[in-house]
Amino acid sequence: MTDIFDTLLFDLDGTLTDSTEGILKCMEHALVTMGYEVPEDTNKFLGPPLYQSFAEFCGMNEAQVNEAVRIFRERYSVTGLFENRVYDGIPEMLERLKNAGKRLMVATSKPEVYAVRIFERFGLSQFFEIVGGANINGTRNYKDEVIEYVLAQAGITDRSRVLMIGDRKQDVEGAHKTGLKCMGILWGYGSIEELNGAGADYIAETPIKAADMLLK
Repeated sequence: MTDIFDTLLFDLDGTLTDSTEGILKCMEHALVTMGYEVPEDTNKFLGPPLYQSFAEFCGMNEAQVNEAVRIFRERYSVTGLFENRVYDGIPEMLERLKNAGKRLMVATSKPEVYAVRIFERFGLSQFFEIVGGANINGTRNYKDEVIEYVLAQAGITDRSRVLMIGDRKQDVEGAHKTGLKCMGILWGYGSIEELNGAGADYIAETPIKAADMLLK
């Protein structure tokens, strides 16, 4: 039963928008500037927090990670965040859910200041009560930390009626760590194998099917 959830927390990258172009161009810019080889499998950078990705996938130490993130954001804050598009069916899904009385919020590991600008540019702000993200200084970086922040902002104490919705294992793991269930979605960056392996409670193939599941 998925209609029991009256508060829905959405991931951003890979769930509401396809930000592949902007993220990968900025990641490549940072690596080339610092003299690193660009990995063959760049898609693994889509989803995890930047600090985690540069450390885990490029073997950087803390100082190098901080420099890579700084260079990444130099380009991203001007150009990269708008090299982006809203997935087909997302506005319609959000409108259906909001009209049905669901509380819609965002929980993203992207810095909140960037998320707010993206929502304003692409006309999605109207749907969301709260847009919660990471701090620009790298704190509140992981999904469970962002979820806790959003729940606190919303004054929510009963977590049984809150559902996280996202495309990567970090969304599932963050939700479960905070006592929430998670719907994994298949139109983003993650695979059904990844989401099932992380223990997703529900799977939706398209925005239309996600809305149908959440309103039945």
